[in-house]
Amino acid sequence: MQFLFNLYRLLNINLNRKIMIYGYIRVSTDKQTVENQRFEIYQFCEKQVLVIDNWIEETISGSKKPQDRKLGKLLKKMRKGDILICSELSRLGRNLLMIMGILNECMNRVIQVWTIKDNYRLGSDISSKVLAFAFGLSAEIERNLISQRTKEALARKRAEGVILGRPKGRKSSKTKLTGHEKKIKELLDKSVSYSAIGRILGVHRLTVSAFVKENSVLLNVF
Repeated sequence: MQFLFNLYRLLNINLNRKIMIYGYIRVSTDKQTVENQRFEIYQFCEKQVLVIDNWIEETISGSKKPQDRKLGKLLKKMRKGDILICSELSRLGRNLLMIMGILNECMNRVIQVWTIKDNYRLGSDISSKVLAFAFGLSAEIERNLISQRTKEALARKRAEGVILGRPKGRKSSKTKLTGHEKKIKELLDKSVSYSAIGRILGVHRLTVSAFVKENSVLLNVF
């Protein structure tokens, strides 16, 4: 009966194409192993009489944006009715806001997300649509709260007389030539012109001139 139920569920979405089932595995470091997650998904699929069409594995922090991970590329190519199976929701992202955003996108596009430990079966049914609305609303509320907290913190700092941002007129201590002091001194000792030094180091001669003036003690010139 379970097999027939799963078969009907897959075929009922779109009879004109094969529903793809993806197994997604993510670990944060090389020291962690993907085998535990793979084994969990294998066992689950065996019980549900399902077969993974494609495995996606990656070693990357869950704090990275989905578009900067293999997950983002996978979501782009998934189509209506496809199933994404992972061991637990935390594999999708590190924070709740990110996870809610991913789930909201999947359910709006009628992409099913199944998790094993959490026992979620998010798809196109009415309960999933309600969850999609709730996830989307929660994500929007969280974004607004973060924005509001940031504005309040900045307003409090201003009220306390704290000057925000980089002080006006202050320049960064690092320039394109920072770290090349030894090379520049050697060239200057050989009476190489600023223009020639600029060509060698890939900068304008005025950049070289300004750098030498600002670092005259370090370069022992003048």
